[in-house]
Amino acid sequence: MTIKVAHRIAELVPYPPGKPIEELERELGISGSIKLASNENALGPSPKAVAAITAGLSRLHRYPDGSCYYLRQALAVRLAVAPECLVFGNGSSEIIGLLVAAFVEPGDEVITSYPTFLVYQNVVRAQGGVNRVVPLTAMHHDLGAILTTINQRTRMIFLDNPNNPTGTVFNAAQFENFLDQVPEQVVVVVDEAYVDFVATDLRLDTRRYLDAPTPVVALRTFSKAYGLAGLRVGYGLMNPELASHLQRVRQPFNVSVPAQMGALAALEDEGHCRLSLAITNQEKTRLTGAMAELGCQTFPSQANFLLIDIGGEGQTLYEHLLRQGVIVRAMNAYGYPGYIRVTPGKPEENDRFLGALTHSLQELGYGC
Repeated sequence: MTIKVAHRIAELVPYPPGKPIEELERELGISGSIKLASNENALGPSPKAVAAITAGLSRLHRYPDGSCYYLRQALAVRLAVAPECLVFGNGSSEIIGLLVAAFVEPGDEVITSYPTFLVYQNVVRAQGGVNRVVPLTAMHHDLGAILTTINQRTRMIFLDNPNNPTGTVFNAAQFENFLDQVPEQVVVVVDEAYVDFVATDLRLDTRRYLDAPTPVVALRTFSKAYGLAGLRVGYGLMNPELASHLQRVRQPFNVSVPAQMGALAALEDEGHCRLSLAITNQEKTRLTGAMAELGCQTFPSQANFLLIDIGGEGQTLYEHLLRQGVIVRAMNAYGYPGYIRVTPGKPEENDRFLGALTHSLQELGYGC
């Protein structure tokens, strides 16, 4: 084709999606696969959310409520914030795009860590911004090095807390010391997609910083603890002034009718959310112990996944497990070629994973 594509777009590497399980099974000639690769909720959505979505299907000929009024009011009460502090999106990934569109102009700089959620850098480049990347130190965000990277062109900093893919966190004292040294023209974005899984004594209360001199935005999602990844609904928590700028660039009907109804019902079903967290934490502990018995190193994680050093080539192990119907995530794209990332599933799924992993490690001769 002769169509001209902007240079910054042509150089982007698309986010690497996984194939549908059905297609993988067809290609490999297998069935009954289990997916432990995408940090999803193994328990599934709240039955109350499913019922609410089903009841609302007759309304699909109507456009969604652009303000997410009922979800906004309920979430504002739950978080004890003003409704004007909330901006809803088609997943928290859309809020990332809105933030960059609102506050980053071509040539402006945005600081991210590496490795981290792959979407940040692509969104910045698509907008014409410049990525400044600071490597993790000992699997944690290097807040000191990030501070030294800030300059007059810096407009935004992305910090995922917990980090994906390591599951590490920074605490309130570390964040406050960091925030005190960030210039007021820089927006600090704390991506809290996995915040519900963080131990209470380690959890950062980002609501405390919404009125700080340096603007702070928290990103959250209904995809993880609430099990609604397929609906794509997330939100940003921020000062109302910041929120007003994002509302200027937000599309008018960006959160669907099923997404709003499902999220509202899921929010009200606290018992299902607690059960999801309990099962995840229980199975994460069990898998961590099993990895130690196999000699593999599992890094302590405050998220719903585990990063595992498997003592060999992660992509090769991924393919070996795949042929046994067990889908995990190889970490090559994150700069960890000797690792896999696993999201604990249901107990019976984890039993199957452990059996397949033991077989694969022996077959491949990996020395965890």
